[in-house]
Amino acid sequence: MAFRRKTALAACVFTLALGACATTQGSTAPVASASPVAPAQTEAKAKNVILFIGDGMGISTITAARIYAGQKLGKSGEEHVLPFENFENVALVKTYNTNAQTPDSAGTATAMHSGVKTKIGMLGMGPEAITGDCASGRGHELPLLGEEVKRRGLALGIVSTARITHATPASVYARSVDRNWEADIGIPEGQRGQMCRDIALQLVESDFDLALGGGRAAFFGADGSGQRMAADGDLPRDWAARTGGSYVRTADELAAAPANRPVLGLFSPSHMTYMVDRKPDTTEPTLTDLTATAIARLRSDPQGYYLMVEGGRIDHGHHAGQAGYALEEAVEFARAIQYAIDNTDPEETLIMVTADHSHVFTIAGYPRRGNDILGLVHPPEGGGEDGDTGDGPSLASDGKPYTTLGYANGPGAVKGERGVPETGVMARQQALVPMGSETHGGEDVALYAQGPGAERARGVIEQNRIYDIIRKAFGWE
Repeated sequence: MAFRRKTALAACVFTLALGACATTQGSTAPVASASPVAPAQTEAKAKNVILFIGDGMGISTITAARIYAGQKLGKSGEEHVLPFENFENVALVKTYNTNAQTPDSAGTATAMHSGVKTKIGMLGMGPEAITGDCASGRGHELPLLGEEVKRRGLALGIVSTARITHATPASVYARSVDRNWEADIGIPEGQRGQMCRDIALQLVESDFDLALGGGRAAFFGADGSGQRMAADGDLPRDWAARTGGSYVRTADELAAAPANRPVLGLFSPSHMTYMVDRKPDTTEPTLTDLTATAIARLRSDPQGYYLMVEGGRIDHGHHAGQAGYALEEAVEFARAIQYAIDNTDPEETLIMVTADHSHVFTIAGYPRRGNDILGLVHPPEGGGEDGDTGDGPSLASDGKPYTTLGYANGPGAVKGERGVPETGVMARQQALVPMGSETHGGEDVALYAQGPGAERARGVIEQNRIYDIIRKAFGWE
């Protein structure tokens, strides 16, 4: 059965908090009937909700990003504060999927956008469906927040630095028994013709005001240098013809697109370029640029809006075992959040910042205060817990230095005798277990919230409760 949180409201406990329950049955306490009872205050509702999802941004990533961002500003780093760390409402979020202790982005993002936990690798489908079996999904389709937002008359925006058909952005608008069915060519031959639509097709057939990210290849056939089965396939053309919207490929085209019509922006064939690898003449907007455009366009809707912004490449940097790549993406993610804070009204906009899952990413050793977070460990003055008091880098038992940051598994695993580790933003950190791609971590992630309804972000919660927090903030429950 689908995992759904059930809320039981104890009416008397609630009214006691308002002073309305004077006695309980059998009580001999006097009833102060002559005293007026103050009317209950109307709970503030959010006109807008922005959910920022740092893909793979676990607690250790936040800590390392905080230090890295501070050091880029010339600080020691540890004392630095990321924008969302000023939010007063914080919770820990349990991320497991219904069939996995350590989750993937499809199951976790589905929990946030449908209110239901499901299997690893599935989007918008309940856990009763069988992964990769088209027919098994019938009757197990989950509600999608993106659909409800439009049905209730609000504007809808989706932003990601990953492919716009990738798991996290797709969870807003798509249902699929397999997250990898991004283009029709990705659906196995035996599953075709069973009414399952690929994710790119679902996007252009859905109702949205703004969708910006990478992943152009899934929308075109070979004639357009894409991956669709039909050589002349052109989903953006079909979408523009249906909606009157603008399809854009560059930052300049996005800036020129009419503000009163929907816009679909696909800025790269696959994922957008890492911040570390961006060139001065790039035509791709940054995540902050995309966030600014989204807020500027969506806030004109008098009914309000829902905006999901994903820092998608934090995750990819970790999978590659390259912490510097992940941290540069996290710093840009923080810039986008700062822009949203500065350009929305906290009285009417709920901003939440979270992650879909963590990574097996560690901050270890006993580095001194202000030690280069991407460098070798140097001991504190007077020595660390391990008693190292040397002036140079701390040495492991093999006589070689080691870095503060590392991974429990991944492509940086040591083979044979351990060498001196790489350092710097482009380095690949050493790892323990050899794997082609570093894996996700299964620990809880954080949720930070500010604005109407933010007080519900507290304690330790199931990930699907984020959906409830959003709906309640809008006043839909």
